[in-house]
Amino acid sequence: MSAAITRPRRASWTNWGRNQVCAPAEIRRPASEEELADLVKQAAANGQRVKAVGAGHSFTSIACTDGVLVDLRHQARVLDHDPATGRVTVEAGIPLHRLSDELDVRGLALENMGDIDRQCLAGATQTATHGTGLRFRNLSAQIVGLRLVTADGSVLECSDAENADVFRSARAGLGALGLVSTVTLQCVPAFRLHAVEEPMPVDDVLAQLDELVTGNDHFEFYWVPHTRWALTKRNRRSDEPARPRSRRREWVDDMALNNYAFGTLCRVGRWRPTLIPRLAKIIPSTGRLDYVDRSDRVFTSPRKVRFWEMEYGIPREALPEALGRVRRLVDEIGMRLSFPVEVRVVAPDDIPLSTAEGRETGYIAVHVYRGTPYDAYFTGVERIMDSYGGRPHWGKLHFQRAETLAPRYPRWDEFQRVRARLDPEGRFANPYLDRVLGPVAG
Repeated sequence: MSAAITRPRRASWTNWGRNQVCAPAEIRRPASEEELADLVKQAAANGQRVKAVGAGHSFTSIACTDGVLVDLRHQARVLDHDPATGRVTVEAGIPLHRLSDELDVRGLALENMGDIDRQCLAGATQTATHGTGLRFRNLSAQIVGLRLVTADGSVLECSDAENADVFRSARAGLGALGLVSTVTLQCVPAFRLHAVEEPMPVDDVLAQLDELVTGNDHFEFYWVPHTRWALTKRNRRSDEPARPRSRRREWVDDMALNNYAFGTLCRVGRWRPTLIPRLAKIIPSTGRLDYVDRSDRVFTSPRKVRFWEMEYGIPREALPEALGRVRRLVDEIGMRLSFPVEVRVVAPDDIPLSTAEGRETGYIAVHVYRGTPYDAYFTGVERIMDSYGGRPHWGKLHFQRAETLAPRYPRWDEFQRVRARLDPEGRFANPYLDRVLGPVAG
């Protein structure tokens, strides 16, 4: 009797949302740029593809591979700080919450942030993650330099002064141009935000939207489906002394209500969807908050309830009409939704594949509790966003393909030329990039 052949088990990786799983040939955790370059050279010699992953907060399969998966968790140091310019160079795997702490020690801050700080810097910027604020751009636009490990293992120094064409695209490169090793950020002096959070009738918010957006440094709101209410958040930069929430109030707001109680609502709603409209009416009843705190502590909130998300960027002026159509869609499809719909605004930038390239951009983000069927909802929302030339967030669920996306990005061909030059063999490609960017042009 012949002996059974035992094959080694392949590694497995799952994202934060638990909706993407892949089985890479191996998972590597380099601790330096040199190790990062060496593993790319080795993968090239073995004919393997390479993808990098940070905290796994993308809902798409952008990080998945059957080749070498590069986990950046050990590349998280601050490498340089220039007090005269406010520029800080960090390794690309640093988590945003740790970056904020490191910047605060140096009297600095990021000028804008999204509402989650668990992502690593590389993942957040490669997908053009953004916050809100009509006068403030996304995270990728705060990059003034980066180092990129390319398909042959060489390292490119990129900035406006060096390899400028690569730099322009690589700030939000989707991981398609190479592995980002280090990032240099243009930071601003540390600042506080005066936050006012309160429920308002959603029709009032939409009627006053221009005033709310232009009259606050940062404004966002969440429409609560099956109700007439929106949860609003107005943030103004302030020289007032810090007046943070008490630890008890912060725990009640961020954990007890927004995570534990909300998580219970989601689980009950999945068990009995007919209860969701009644339960949803509880959400706007949490009252008014007024406090002053460090900027990153106001921008971001803990997210313990796992969800799946789609987000589209559309011209800012289309927001009221587009949200109205989303509200009607929810009624038409009869789906019971426990998650609010998020609306934000950001300034234009000049990054070829940024969702805000060349236009003031409004964002509409829709979510479902993890495990909830979403096809009717998300495809319906996507059809609405298509009519405005909507650009999907690269790290969030969508159904677009390269041929539908190319007309929405005036500088699409510029990005594709850089990609073809840096990665002609598709070393950094995967099925997701093949779908949204197409195969590497020969």
